Amino acid sequence: METGRISRPDKGFKSFRPPLALTLFLMVLAVIFAGLGAWQVKRGSIKQSLEEKHAGATEMPIEKALAEKNRFSRVITTGYYEEERHFLLDNQIWQGRAGVYVFTPFYTTAGDVILVNRGWLPLSPDRKTLPSIPTPQGEITLKGILNTLPVPGRILGSADQLNPEQWPQLLTYMKLEDLSESLRQPLENWVIQLSATEPTGFEGRDWKPVFLSSRRHNAYAFQWFALSSACIIMWLVIGFKNTSGKKQ
Repeated sequence: METGRISRPDKGFKSFRPPLALTLFLMVLAVIFAGLGAWQVKRGSIKQSLEEKHAGATEMPIEKALAEKNRFSRVITTGYYEEERHFLLDNQIWQGRAGVYVFTPFYTTAGDVILVNRGWLPLSPDRKTLPSIPTPQGEITLKGILNTLPVPGRILGSADQLNPEQWPQLLTYMKLEDLSESLRQPLENWVIQLSATEPTGFEGRDWKPVFLSSRRHNAYAFQWFALSSACIIMWLVIGFKNTSGKKQ
């Protein structure tokens, strides 16, 4: 009577036994990296929608654009600039140089008041000598892009203390309430980005709908997903290698 044979595992077989602590560490990293990748994909989708809206915007009177809250619309309006009072948004880099964006109140013939971003001017290194801001007098017609006030990516430090008696005013952040109080005039959260063809503006008027493009977000997403995949691959490699030298 033959006794049954007990089959032995192939000596070439490598059991998969990764260390528990390493498994937990790499899996946590993989989940975190994958989550960051998914967040970047979501941000990229939002930015792409804004880019498409910006590219497909049409021209219309500013009164209609404001009534419809039509962001990125190409607006045309008639009125006059405030000659003396200007807000200078600090920490703006253009072509490697530090400077400010100039925001000047504009009074439309329809009775609206809106800030106009007239472009970039250099700021002296001592930050005490503010640039001169030539501003036309009388009624003019201008064109631009309707947008919301710029939002800082991160607020560090206390808010600027505005002085209604001292102009122009150098700002680090633009808070709607503070701007309105300083002008003694209620404002809405809108600004006209002056068209590059308008003669009343300065440099740096190549307006973009977003600071970081959807392509940049998608590239970041790819990097995070690649790091997540690398963690899983490392886990597999170490798990097999951990038992490759052990006897079967």
